[in-house]
Amino acid sequence: MINDLYKDSVARMENALEVLEEDLMGIRTGRASPALVEKLQVEYFGTNVPLIQLATISVPEARQLLIRPFDASTLKAIEKAILASELGLTPSNDGKVIRLNLPPLNEERRRDLVRMVNHRLEECRVAIRNIRRDTLKDLRDLEKEKLISEDELKTAEEKLQELTEKMIEQVGEIGNRKEHEIMEF
Repeated sequence: MINDLYKDSVARMENALEVLEEDLMGIRTGRASPALVEKLQVEYFGTNVPLIQLATISVPEARQLLIRPFDASTLKAIEKAILASELGLTPSNDGKVIRLNLPPLNEERRRDLVRMVNHRLEECRVAIRNIRRDTLKDLRDLEKEKLISEDELKTAEEKLQELTEKMIEQVGEIGNRKEHEIMEF
C-alpha cells in the first residue's frame, strides 16, 4: 500500500517535471527552435489545432524558422495565430511558406523571459508540493484506518519528503539551465 502510494507520487512528480520541460521549450532563447511554435493553436475549420499538425517546421538558419503548411489554404490561419501569440514575431508569408525571423533579444526582453521562466518553475514546485500533500493525506488516512502503523507512517513521510526535495532540486536545475540559455548572447 505504502509502496503503491510512493510509486504513484514519483510518477506524478516526474510527469510535472516533463510538463515543465516541454513548457520551457516553448520559451524563446537566442536561437530558433521548432518547439517555439509547435504547440501554437491555429484555428482550422472551426477547431483549434496545434501548428505541428498543420505544417512542417524547420530551422534553415540560426535565427529563422521556416513553416511549410501541408495545405496552402492554412497559411492565413497560421499567420494569424502567430501574430496573436505572445511570441512578438511578425511572420513573412510568400504564398507557400511562412518565415519567422527571430531578432536578437534585448536585455529587457531577456529579463522578461527569465521572469516568465521563474513563474513556470514556481508553478511546478507548487504542483510537486500538492502531490506531496495529497499523498501525506492518503498515508494519514491509512494510519487512521489502522492499515499501517505509526512507525510506517513516519518512515513513509520521511521518504516522501526526501523525494519532494529531490524533485524541487531538479526543478531548480532545469530553471538554471533555461535561464543560462536565455541570458547567453
